[in-house]
Amino acid sequence: MTDPAGGDAPHFVQTGFAHVDTWVFDLDNTLYPPHADLWPKIDHMITLYISDMFGLDGLSARALQKHYYKHHGTTLNGLMVEHPEIDTGHFLDFVHNIDRTTLQVDAPLAAAIGRLPGRRLVFTNGSRGHAEKTMLALGIAHLFDDVFDIVDGGFAPKPDPKTYDKFLAAHGVNPARAVMFEDIYRNLEAPKTLGMGTILIVPRAGALDHRDPWELTERAPPYVDHVTDDLTGFLGRVLAGLGR
Repeated sequence: MTDPAGGDAPHFVQTGFAHVDTWVFDLDNTLYPPHADLWPKIDHMITLYISDMFGLDGLSARALQKHYYKHHGTTLNGLMVEHPEIDTGHFLDFVHNIDRTTLQVDAPLAAAIGRLPGRRLVFTNGSRGHAEKTMLALGIAHLFDDVFDIVDGGFAPKPDPKTYDKFLAAHGVNPARAVMFEDIYRNLEAPKTLGMGTILIVPRAGALDHRDPWELTERAPPYVDHVTDDLTGFLGRVLAGLGR
């Protein structure tokens, strides 16, 4: 069932969230839009790390990086599988050492998140430090109860089902009373199987999209309940249905 931005089911969007007491958000390309420049900066830093680690030229490092990413869920997970001696903390600090000044405080998004009833959690394949710095730049850090990052997940990235189990257990989340917002469609299959509601965040028509081709879909799969290109607007409709 899609969001009214996609021309479908406005009544359900307004009335289908009364049971929710836990709101779970991905970070990158979800709490900030896919056309923002943060992910390209991180992506570039990962390429530099691979280049330095193996003494590769840029093109070769990029190809190896994307091989790891596509086949292991994250570049770091691929490195850990094939090079278990890697210093994971150093990797995460290095690749997330980026300029975030291009992000602006998103007051309308902050207002909408702040009115959501219950807990609000971030569940990311990135690091806690990256999440906290990024949320501070957006002006929304104070609105979240906690962050569950790649370290908390034992470095097994979404969409690994075991990571969702760890997330639910760590925060005592009842999946039947939770929803998840994500920009990568395949990361919503496991939460839907567990009983969570699922919302896919997509770029607005004509906007830049820095994600990789295999992360994109022309049509939302059946395990996606809603699709929206406007997170703030979507939350506004949900809140209206909740009378908030």
